[in-house]
Amino acid sequence: MRTEVASVNVSRSVESASASIVTLTMNPALDASTSVPYVLPDQKLRCGPPRYEPGGGGINVARAVTRLGGDALACFPVGGPAGDLLMRLLAREGVRHHAVPVAGWTRENVNVLEDVSGRQFRFCMPGHTLAPAEWAGFLDMVTGLSPAPQFLVASGSLPPGVPVDFYARLAAVANARDIRLVLDTSGEPLAAAVERGVFLLKPSLREFQALTGGREYDDVSLAQAAGHAVERGWCKVLVLSLGASGAFWADASGRERLAAPAVTVKSSVGAGDSLVAGIVFSLAEKRAIGEAVRFGVAAGAASVMNPGTELCHREDVERLYPQVLVSPA
Repeated sequence: MRTEVASVNVSRSVESASASIVTLTMNPALDASTSVPYVLPDQKLRCGPPRYEPGGGGINVARAVTRLGGDALACFPVGGPAGDLLMRLLAREGVRHHAVPVAGWTRENVNVLEDVSGRQFRFCMPGHTLAPAEWAGFLDMVTGLSPAPQFLVASGSLPPGVPVDFYARLAAVANARDIRLVLDTSGEPLAAAVERGVFLLKPSLREFQALTGGREYDDVSLAQAAGHAVERGWCKVLVLSLGASGAFWADASGRERLAAPAVTVKSSVGAGDSLVAGIVFSLAEKRAIGEAVRFGVAAGAASVMNPGTELCHREDVERLYPQVLVSPA
């Protein structure tokens, strides 16, 4: 296990980036998970034993890729006691990471399971402000990745201080270096990035609706809108996560809808990250896009079977993969 920690002046050459998959998480988190019998207002709620795990979109993708047997390097800013624990937890899992110290403290999120109903309450903090030199250093880092990875996965929200066009700037850097950028974000950062164009875009259906003007879609109109997104150059591959229903993908040559296998849900946290991890891991293994998305759907289903943000296990993904039903769209 190797843990690389850099200064705020990020080196333009990250030698440990020999991994075929590099992930970038601009708003990492320490995730705390617990449970209570009931969630009630104005009362002291006695929680069960807490569970602490690394969090943030790209970090979870790197964790899941590592669990699947792939080689990923997670890059992210870090600060404060929560950041120290985050790095220790990643090292314990054997996840390679390049952590860049910043002035603000790494945020903490809280996930609470209500025992009586099975409902999950997720409290996500905004993250501390990044200074211009801090967030710009990550663009320089991607410029200097040596050798360039096959895939760069940028996932999650942007913390305060980072401009909404950060992912668009990242796309410009990745495109210039022939790095296939996989983007999983929402809102204004997503809208700005698609104008630059990325390799693979993974919004949820709700995020795609917001991106396309809030329109409601049926199966036919969704396939048409997905094809139009590819034609406009927003991405080469569009993968829409449909929650428990599975996923839909489209590129210039085909479209498919995939139904997720039925599993017992213990936590939905990190399911989308496991979906992305399964897809990128498979693509790095030279699988076709349809097969890769199918593996991703199996990884997402395997993830929700586990508590907290434990993510997927390879044996569960392999078992569920044949159960993912595929149909033309």
